[in-house]
Amino acid sequence: MNNAVSIRTKRVIAALISAGLLAGISVNTAVAAPKNLARSVVQADWLEKNLDNPDVKIIEVSTEAGLYERGHIKNAVKLNWYTDLVEVVNRDIVAGTRFQKLARAAGINKNSIVVLYGDKNNWFAAWGAWIFNQYGIEDVRLLDGGRVKWEKDARAFTTAVPTLKAGSFKATKVDRSLRANLTGDVLPVAKGIKKNVKLVDIRSADEYNGKIFAPAGFQELAVRAGHIPGAENIAWGLNVNADGTFKTVSELKKLYADKGIDGTKPIITYCRIGERSSLTWFVLSEILGYNDVKNYDGSWTEYGNSVGAPISNPAGTIWGAQ
Repeated sequence: MNNAVSIRTKRVIAALISAGLLAGISVNTAVAAPKNLARSVVQADWLEKNLDNPDVKIIEVSTEAGLYERGHIKNAVKLNWYTDLVEVVNRDIVAGTRFQKLARAAGINKNSIVVLYGDKNNWFAAWGAWIFNQYGIEDVRLLDGGRVKWEKDARAFTTAVPTLKAGSFKATKVDRSLRANLTGDVLPVAKGIKKNVKLVDIRSADEYNGKIFAPAGFQELAVRAGHIPGAENIAWGLNVNADGTFKTVSELKKLYADKGIDGTKPIITYCRIGERSSLTWFVLSEILGYNDVKNYDGSWTEYGNSVGAPISNPAGTIWGAQ
């Protein structure tokens, strides 16, 4: 292991200790101080003590309409995943110039610690973290347990929208190493051209097997049901405990290693539209520290609608759930 990798590993371990995900491990804190570390999860106690810290910027990304307005964590800024974090004409993540404007409005500077949280076990907060990492924000963290755990612990919410001094963050060119695309990354794996890449389908077993197209109530669908050939099915919900907090590192490593996912090969995560899989991307890339992990945000709504894309369908459904 070279020195750069060794330092990075120590920093990851230190951040996990700080987040409460590891215990009984000591590291050289002069090397491993978690500040400015992009791979970390913060506990509610830490965030509660840093609500007024000018270096900490808090972002809520929730799916349920009106949650933020009914109450949110003090000094949190709302970002809407389907208007703020995506392009509204092209199907794409938010463009760099618009992302920079949003980040500056949230008070984000180059050295800010950005903590994201949201509902549904941080589904879209993780999506936000994935996008924030692509545009060069160096220290992006998730609140362990998200909004639900904060509320269950009877911690304070406010309806006051913060007035923040504009930040000076400058977006980098988008980091394409974190994002998989259909033609260059996914199809070569599905067709057996690239044999060393591991695909992780994080949807439910019924979605994976082709019994259903999507969870009940969701409208973004594909013409065909099933999964990408060779993909392992590890449901996103297995990453967290009943209270929404992340499982321990040892538990997470075993969860994926049991399906042959150990970080020794490149990994692509996918779901239906890329949001649930961003949580798995966060676990593999930011918590476990695996180096080559991409999220495929086209996911099943792109793949399952693509002419010529091979599909595995154990349920035997072709043009509809039968």
